[in-house]
Amino acid sequence: MTPARGDHDARRTEVSEAVWRVLAERGFGGLTLRAVAAELNASTGLLTHYFPNKRALVAYALDLLDRHAVDRPRPAAARTSPADGGLALLRAVLLDILPLTPEGVAGNRIWVGSWDAALADPELAAEHAARYRRARERLTELVALAREQGALAGEGSVEEVAAAAQGFVLGLVVQALFAPAEFPPARQVELLDRYLDGLGGPAGGGR
Repeated sequence: MTPARGDHDARRTEVSEAVWRVLAERGFGGLTLRAVAAELNASTGLLTHYFPNKRALVAYALDLLDRHAVDRPRPAAARTSPADGGLALLRAVLLDILPLTPEGVAGNRIWVGSWDAALADPELAAEHAARYRRARERLTELVALAREQGALAGEGSVEEVAAAAQGFVLGLVVQALFAPAEFPPARQVELLDRYLDGLGGPAGGGR
């Protein structure tokens, strides 16, 4: 008998939640069919209905991670509106990437852990590159807006400035994850503000 669509969707939700719990507890290195099955109290045979092999599981986990990243709360952005200006919006988007909260730390740990899995597979690497490209496009729009408003200097193309900002904040993420005592939230915010001030905008213009 074919399972009802509702039952199938409910089971898929359960599988997604189990994959996410394994990622949060063990990272991508510990993501296996056996680990997900144990989290579900199910057999690995049941999971092969969804994931015929480890690569399919990793690909799904990356997609799940992307969806969680899109849907997660962004407190800085929520407190900022277009009326605050392009520089303030740029700052808010960059702040919400940083591991400033326990949830931000957990999400970034999983995300950084995904790099090794993605780099080992050209197709997965291309998908990851596309995700970062989309993020840069959003940053580019905000950089362009800040320039139009006179909040950022006009040196370098908006694409270059956006790429550099993305590179800076991702590098700060890695340092904060490896040395949280040296890069607590307050210092992360301070370093980001110094970086933005160094782009040529008015001192404190993004705050």
